[in-house]
Amino acid sequence: MRVEIRNEEPAFPQLDNNVGISDSDLVSHFKHALTSVSTGDSDEYNHLVAVMHHRGPLAADEVAMLVTSLKGLSEAVSYIDNVLHHSLLASIFSMNLWNCRTDVMDALLELIISLAASSGKYVDSCLEMLVGHFMPPQSFTNMLKEPRGISRKDQVLSRVHSSLKIIADLVPLSPMRLVPIVIQRKPHYCSKETSLVVYGENMLKLESGVFGELVRSTMLSGFVDLLIDLDVEIGWDDILQDDSSKGIFNMELEDLDEATDDELMDGNELPRELSRKGLVGNLFAEKLDSLMVLLFEHLYSCEAVGRLSEVFEILLQSFQKTVLTAYKSKFSQFVMFYACALDPENCGSRFAKMLADIFVCNAYPPLLRMSAVAYLASYLSRGKFLSTSLIANTLKRLVEWCLDYCKMQEGEVNPQAHRIFYSGCQAIMYVLCFRMRSMMGVPWFKSQLLAPINLILSHNLGPLKVCLPSIVTEFLRQSKAADLFTASERFDFDDYLESEFSRAFGGMERLDMFFPFDPCLLKKSDSYIRPNYVYWSMVRPTYDDEEDSSDEEVDVNAEIERNDEFSRNHEDFDLDEFDNALNQMSITPKYRFGGALNDPLRMPSRIRPSTSPESL
Repeated sequence: MRVEIRNEEPAFPQLDNNVGISDSDLVSHFKHALTSVSTGDSDEYNHLVAVMHHRGPLAADEVAMLVTSLKGLSEAVSYIDNVLHHSLLASIFSMNLWNCRTDVMDALLELIISLAASSGKYVDSCLEMLVGHFMPPQSFTNMLKEPRGISRKDQVLSRVHSSLKIIADLVPLSPMRLVPIVIQRKPHYCSKETSLVVYGENMLKLESGVFGELVRSTMLSGFVDLLIDLDVEIGWDDILQDDSSKGIFNMELEDLDEATDDELMDGNELPRELSRKGLVGNLFAEKLDSLMVLLFEHLYSCEAVGRLSEVFEILLQSFQKTVLTAYKSKFSQFVMFYACALDPENCGSRFAKMLADIFVCNAYPPLLRMSAVAYLASYLSRGKFLSTSLIANTLKRLVEWCLDYCKMQEGEVNPQAHRIFYSGCQAIMYVLCFRMRSMMGVPWFKSQLLAPINLILSHNLGPLKVCLPSIVTEFLRQSKAADLFTASERFDFDDYLESEFSRAFGGMERLDMFFPFDPCLLKKSDSYIRPNYVYWSMVRPTYDDEEDSSDEEVDVNAEIERNDEFSRNHEDFDLDEFDNALNQMSITPKYRFGGALNDPLRMPSRIRPSTSPESL
């Protein structure tokens, strides 16, 4: 190869214009420019730094000079000293591929690879320089929505990841040094949505790439951590919306100490509605939504190539360490829900088992056990993809634990002392509110579980007096309609109204209570969750038989299938339509607390016991 350098002001004084230079001569010249610094002759070196440091649009001859210099330095990296040539290295590492032509990109990356392979002291700097391209410059954020921006992103990032692969082959320990750099340079959750998404794409590309086991766990865990950072920034005030035209959300989302039931029924108190509308324009919610969709798509691709199980195990560990213990996590948990929906037989059952294991194990802290069983109850109730046998067997574990607890206790009602027990009882009743009809079809349900459930609920610990009244009354109504208990075993509805015990455990005074898998309010994420999700409007309670002239029995799974069109139509709907659908999800009875069974009632359409340990 012969290169002609044409420049009005030669970059290197000893080279004449229009003189052809061989490759070996060119490399020798760069070596001389580097070594001459130690003798005090820095003119050639300074010209070289100036070429590397040039920013902004370049003329054709300037581009040729830059490419030539980069290629020449690639052959002379052994002569570069990190002290003597600090300014040169700083100029090289500050160059940005996003602003370069493709020929400059290739020449620059060739130099970066050569530096990384030449000496261990440059590996971290080279990796940091490459990882720095995971987030586009501010000037490119808007362009990335256009075809030319997408094309440039592909040009840059494909080269970055190829270079990381080459460096890993040349320096086997580099992947281990890459991991902390990626996590440390992860953008702050306040960064622009585009930057977060592009960086997240690169993290997931590393997870699924050639580095495999070396980076997988850290990349996935780091991604989930970013979701949590955004999630906890979304306040409940963004979700709870005052709406005087509706009166069905007030019972558990308002502090009702100063209002009577009659006053509330008359509409004198403004109810607060859990609504998606409050999230419109919320930057944290929009960022979280986009990142969750990105991870959903990644999980889908993992399932397609048969490696979802190994990825799921990492997500499971991350969930237990971060999401399960996070204060007021609202939406991040749906990553687990979606992963389970992709593989119900393996991932779906694994998740349920992990939550049940935590609840029944005395070695775990009480708050963690309560959080786990709240997740478990919500998961078993909402997972459309879960088999009846899995739900029944998991309920059996909960019932057995609660029964064993009762056998060891002779005390009286105490919401604080027996909070784990009460959370287990509430979980059992909550699941049965959703799944009573299908459980009736399990042959051993009545023979093995009804008697223990009756013993638990009638115990001196009084779980029916402590658990959320809306759950208790719905459970009792369905139980009565299904003739689960004999006349002597039946419980009087009026005995289990909201009381000081239920308030102490988490009744009306706990405004931050929720079941973790209540409907997802993030619009894009919801489109992935909705086809796999059980809404209350899709459930046929046992007392529907009393209002239906037909004797035909339809279990919950059949009812869900019958209403599947509601689940599938998720792409095009407005917010009012969505919120009206939410209003139909109440698991509360159709009568008032303290009133007759046929007395109309305005009840909360969403029961939200807390997923956060601090609020349980």
